[in-house]
Amino acid sequence: MITGTEHQNSASTEQGDSSATSRWAGHRVLHACSLALAVAAIVLFTLPARGSSTHSAPAGPPGVDHGMIAPPSATTPGMAGMPGMAGMPGMPGMAGMPGMAGMPATATGEGLAAERDGYRLDSAATSLPAGRAVTYPFTVTGPDGRPVTDFAEVQTKQLHFYAIRSDLTGYQHLHPTMAPDGTWTAELTALEPGTWRLYASFTPNTGPRKGSEFVLSRTVTVPGQATAAPLPAATDSTAADGYTIAVQGELTAGTPAPLIVTISKDGQPVTDLQPYLDSYAHLSIVHEGDQALAHLHPTTPVHGDHGGPTLTLYALLGEPGNWRAYLQFRAAGQLHTAALTLHVA
Repeated sequence: MITGTEHQNSASTEQGDSSATSRWAGHRVLHACSLALAVAAIVLFTLPARGSSTHSAPAGPPGVDHGMIAPPSATTPGMAGMPGMAGMPGMPGMAGMPGMAGMPATATGEGLAAERDGYRLDSAATSLPAGRAVTYPFTVTGPDGRPVTDFAEVQTKQLHFYAIRSDLTGYQHLHPTMAPDGTWTAELTALEPGTWRLYASFTPNTGPRKGSEFVLSRTVTVPGQATAAPLPAATDSTAADGYTIAVQGELTAGTPAPLIVTISKDGQPVTDLQPYLDSYAHLSIVHEGDQALAHLHPTTPVHGDHGGPTLTLYALLGEPGNWRAYLQFRAAGQLHTAALTLHVA
């Protein structure tokens, strides 16, 4: 059963770095999960009982994110010719979608390594001071060893940057600025002592992997006395800034499933959610133990400042256990963040 819990205080424990990637053949970052799974579900439910290939394939739902996902089946029928679905191995018709062209059926450890397919997250900083705002400079280098300066805009941004401590506290989601030479600068708020993992999510707009999404990460140490906070117990609701967030759904490792999020305030359904990153919410999920990262957006179409109260997201997580989720949504001109613990059977 999916569950949610309240935000926790910062603390830390040491985490492994890129060596952990070998244990993650079962899942990949979930940016495209909403679209790929929703489209697959539509196709499966609309095909005739005997699987006729003559049934027309509907277009994917609006308001979804981007990226990569291991397909539920290597022989999924009815996907050819669908807009933006060409070229995915075992699921023809996926090449036109950002981050989907040439995607393997399974992937390893997205977000747990500093380098993949010749692209590398580089920074000279291995330690950051505690207790005050700090900048983190970094570059993304390509297969030629030079900084990449041309990135595709995804969910209104060229790069998404995340920071989280090893005990899954202190979550930050930022959108850094890039200098003409390709140097990015992330403006981090005060960090508590401990080990932090810093992630960069981006899509090259040129080069050999143009249109492919990457999530790379590095760790930094924040000196000082650190005490790990235990992961809060699972529950089916949480609160943030006066809003109540309820989550319904069943998650099983390796199986796509919907998450139904309902937002209310003072006992009344919220119907004035405002767009955030071209959607009504953003969900980041980090696995307890190795900090593998996934994120996704609702399939709910965006119609101005009238979102809510119910949002539907699709998740496919390849590893059982506890995941810490951070749901971000905008209402009344303010960005709110609610923390939830999700359990995957």
